[in-house]
Amino acid sequence: MDANDRRTLLRQTLIGAAEQVIATQGLAALKTRDLARAAGCAVGAIYNVFPDLDTLILTVNLRTLVLFDAAIAGSGEAPGRLPGTEGAVAGLVRLALAYLAFAWEHRLRWQALFDHRMHGREVPDWYRAEQGRLFSYIEAPLARLCPGLTGEERTVRAQSLFSCTHGLVSIGLDERLMPMPRATLAREIEHLVRAMGQGLAAGG
Repeated sequence: MDANDRRTLLRQTLIGAAEQVIATQGLAALKTRDLARAAGCAVGAIYNVFPDLDTLILTVNLRTLVLFDAAIAGSGEAPGRLPGTEGAVAGLVRLALAYLAFAWEHRLRWQALFDHRMHGREVPDWYRAEQGRLFSYIEAPLARLCPGLTGEERTVRAQSLFSCTHGLVSIGLDERLMPMPRATLAREIEHLVRAMGQGLAAGG
């Protein structure tokens, strides 16, 4: 095994170890010394394959976004189920409920997406690109509900719809605030998203 192979192997080992910690213990439990121990390397070796811990965390979070993508694929638009406005609204509802299901079932991984801070640094383009691609799932039914929106307006509207759903999910899952049973939370999310979708359609 040459140096490049060892570097690649160490990179994958560190990603796997960090992913395991985040998924089972949460982002706050991620420590470089523990990662080094799990990977069988020195702490300094981590920085030979990642420029900093932020990049390693973003790499794990990207895996979470890919997992989320797989979970929601097909949850939005469903050609042939319901036509027109009704179908577009139903697509938004399905996406919102799929988001709740993912957050509920992968809670610590989901929280890490929002708990991580870059400490004044810019989020890299490769990570933003995946975030933007996921928003396209919301933009598709929005294009049917509000065909007059420009692409930029549709992106902003998709972000607003996501923020509303995310707020409900965050509060509903936060045991320190107002936790809700999953069925209750799903019902409230469906009611809100359906009302917003119908309102958008009525307003053009």
